[in-house]
Amino acid sequence: MVTSLTKNRIESVDLLKGLVMVIMALDHIRDYFHYSANFFDPADPTHTTLAIFFTRWITHFCAPIFCFLAGLSAFFAGRRKTKNELSMFLITRGLWLVFVELIIVDFAWYFDIRFRAFNLQVIWSLGVSMIVLGVLIHVPRKFLLPLSCLVIFAHNLLDNVHFGDSLLWSIIHERHSFPFGADSHLNVGYPLIPWIAVMSLGYCFGPFYDKSFDSTRRRKIFNIIGFSSLALFIILRGINLYGDPTPWQHYNTFSKELISFLNPAKYPPSLLYLLMTLGAAFIFLANSENLRGKVVNFFCTFGRVPFFYYILHLYLLHLTAMLFSQLSSFGWRLFILPNWIGRVPAMKGYGFSLWVVYAVWIGLISLLYPICKKFDNYKQTHKEKRWLSYL
Repeated sequence: MVTSLTKNRIESVDLLKGLVMVIMALDHIRDYFHYSANFFDPADPTHTTLAIFFTRWITHFCAPIFCFLAGLSAFFAGRRKTKNELSMFLITRGLWLVFVELIIVDFAWYFDIRFRAFNLQVIWSLGVSMIVLGVLIHVPRKFLLPLSCLVIFAHNLLDNVHFGDSLLWSIIHERHSFPFGADSHLNVGYPLIPWIAVMSLGYCFGPFYDKSFDSTRRRKIFNIIGFSSLALFIILRGINLYGDPTPWQHYNTFSKELISFLNPAKYPPSLLYLLMTLGAAFIFLANSENLRGKVVNFFCTFGRVPFFYYILHLYLLHLTAMLFSQLSSFGWRLFILPNWIGRVPAMKGYGFSLWVVYAVWIGLISLLYPICKKFDNYKQTHKEKRWLSYL
């Protein structure tokens, strides 16, 4: 038996993709609505609570899983193209994503027509990773797979390598913010290593979904990889010797120690961060192929139109935040942001309880679902329109 296909799409992949997209919105809503977001890091054991931490922690899985699945989807797209056609598609789509990050996404975050802040975040890293993957697909899989694993496992050797305020090094491996002009900033949030390797790893796992590959064997392999990754995460995190630039710390309470233990570095994603998140992804993919029903269809809808959903949710979220700010007497102009929301002093004092964050999240997803479903149906019935592949 092979994995179930719906309209030539693999449902378990769409399900996981949609699930992480929905969860991702929770973190963005927390940034814009939660009172504590403007005072402390939600993963700081000395200030946060378990409820705030796990609201943040669950969203850690989104970026690495989506990057991995983007590589997997690139392999699927290559089934209908020559290698050269796939290269051109990945390169042009990657360039498009870089443009989207710098113009459409950055404006969505700030609503600032002066563009005083530019972010190199997840869409940018996906775009550059696609451009590089457009070249790497010509490397035989027997070389590309170990190369991807080598980068993922060894890149933390670079943690103590610093080049001052080097923009190039920041783009490669070190998160940093660069002021320019009178009041403008370039925020490098997603250095490229190891994101490129995560996407190429996903591409290398594409053959596991060939129709000739036995689904029982695939499930066994994915479970072994997933549980082994989580076990290795626990071992390496416990001994504090390698795999993350910030060792976990002992505190006077179990809850603080748990928060510290489960908070490996994301910027850039450490080996431990990727073992924790991608390990869970493999386990989910291994055991979700036979899931069916309305809930599955709900999440698959978002998974089939992730880019459309991503852009739409940012604008709707920001407009909703402006409305809440106006109603709470802070005024809608508060959300014309000159920099990242956590770095704007005027935001301190604004915000709501955590239950409001979850209420807004549920409301936002409920509002987006019929819109995404309609667009998904349009994409499925207009496959001849090539421009839709960029959305």
